[in-house]
Amino acid sequence: MDRRNFLALSAAGFVGAGAAPGFGWTQELAPLADAPPPIGRAEREARIAKAQKLMRELGFVALLVEPGSSLIYFTGVRWSRSERLTCALIPADGEVCIVTPYFEEPSVRESLGVNAEVRTWQEHEDATAIVAGWLKDRKLGSAAVGIEETNRYFIVDGLKKNLPTATLKNGAPVVRGCRMIKTAPEIALMQRASDITIAAYKATIPKIEAGMRPQDIGAMMNRATAALGGEPEFELILLGEASAYPHGSGKPQAVKPGEVVLMDCGCTFRGYQSDISRTFVFGEATARQRKVWNEMKRGQELAFAAAKLGATCHSVDASARDYYVSLGYGPDYKLPGLSHRTGHGIGMDGHEPVNLVRGEMTKLAPGMCFSDEPGIYIPGEFGIRLEDCFHMTETGPKWFSQPSVSIERPV
Repeated sequence: MDRRNFLALSAAGFVGAGAAPGFGWTQELAPLADAPPPIGRAEREARIAKAQKLMRELGFVALLVEPGSSLIYFTGVRWSRSERLTCALIPADGEVCIVTPYFEEPSVRESLGVNAEVRTWQEHEDATAIVAGWLKDRKLGSAAVGIEETNRYFIVDGLKKNLPTATLKNGAPVVRGCRMIKTAPEIALMQRASDITIAAYKATIPKIEAGMRPQDIGAMMNRATAALGGEPEFELILLGEASAYPHGSGKPQAVKPGEVVLMDCGCTFRGYQSDISRTFVFGEATARQRKVWNEMKRGQELAFAAAKLGATCHSVDASARDYYVSLGYGPDYKLPGLSHRTGHGIGMDGHEPVNLVRGEMTKLAPGMCFSDEPGIYIPGEFGIRLEDCFHMTETGPKWFSQPSVSIERPV
């Protein structure tokens, strides 16, 4: 699910931690046993080495990364973006450099997980001039410097002014070349995040009662997730007609017998995320609800079957979409039908490159991780979305979470 839309609905009071009736049952839950270890120094050093190899192949002399998941990925530094620049400079050869405000250095060093030079700047100074100075000192000021694709424009603008001889390029080929292929330690952390979310669903769904609001259900899910050892990341709860709109509605909602409940929830475990959706009916499902659920479920199965090594992301999306069109839905993104892509990449971020979407010709390879979440949405009535994530192995796709069996058995 899209976190930006979740946050908008949360601000409006339709998702998030509300006052659910009673949380005593969560005392029976405990963190799952045998937790996989966090990412360590050796893993990050291997990431940097891979990035450096890619940079040399692509003709980059350095890569600039500001705070966010990519900075954590390469250096371990957990920091927030602000007008005061903190960033990492990863050279194609040699030691990493961290640039940060002078007064922030002790705090930044607390999470620094690799060997690195640290250069600081004072409040009256231009931070991008410090970056430019480091590049000049290493005689890298007249070559191609990669900029991580989410970095803000003021960094690019400042470097252009302070280092006009450099060529600034999109660093996505380097960063994606590393982050899109997950290692075994990363897969283990993602598996644990998914296990926690499934366990939280199993604990929460039986506690749902008539009259509950989305925020009541979301609060229960969050409490269960935390008790099981995860950090709640999002909980989008759509009831009745609201389920026909992929990211919900601002209209008041409450659980009613015979109506659809769509839950889209995820957590973070040691920096890696889960994203799982379950749709069911509170009470007895109608023949129409069951029919649409089964049709939607078949689309998810077809997408998973199409996720073969060497297949394109485009072809996975097409497998589900073409099936729905054959049933009379759509065509394309028209409603009733599937109005969004079939899936997205996932890892440290809930949404990462690349997507299972039309026109995306990236080929699936071992280590890639995706959500598989087609949906069928019928405006004015209800929507069905089932979402499970999978990772590509040497023999094909493997689920992180086992998909729903039936509308009566969501987990």
